[in-house]
Amino acid sequence: MASQTVESPAGIGPALRRVVDGPAAEWAGLAVRLALAAVWGWAGLAKISDPAEAAQAVRAYEILPESLVKPVGYGLPFLEVAVALLLVIGLGVRAVAVVSAVLLLTFIGGISSAWARGISIDCGCFGGGGAVDASKTEYLQEILRDCGFLLLAAWLVFRPRTKLSADAWLAAA
Repeated sequence: MASQTVESPAGIGPALRRVVDGPAAEWAGLAVRLALAAVWGWAGLAKISDPAEAAQAVRAYEILPESLVKPVGYGLPFLEVAVALLLVIGLGVRAVAVVSAVLLLTFIGGISSAWARGISIDCGCFGGGGAVDASKTEYLQEILRDCGFLLLAAWLVFRPRTKLSADAWLAAA
């Protein structure tokens, strides 16, 4: 059986290459960086004011031993805010994007685990969290949302150079 090549419409390949490799990529990277920063900032700030509630959200997953619930629940919002701030200023973009990806994969795994084990919880990603009625769970939407955020982080892992970043300023100095 002969292999077949599917041709893209004229101009689509070069146009896509300019977006991914050209000057537009740095502006796209800025948009991605700020969007991901907004997500982490929103998530962290929503939880930082009520650490006991954040710990309850962690506890609801029934994954970590009780001795780790409070440290994770109390510390995670500060990590999320720190990631957001680093993304806003554009410092260590690739490393921060890797941290983002690891966190997102952990969250996707936790949500998937709760879903697979039949635990009815609110993810607690943006505050709240804990047990809910089975009809109130939104596991698929939460996983798909986090996969979208993971794509943003992946962009920054592979294309960390962005406009208006401390990394670019430091590289030029």
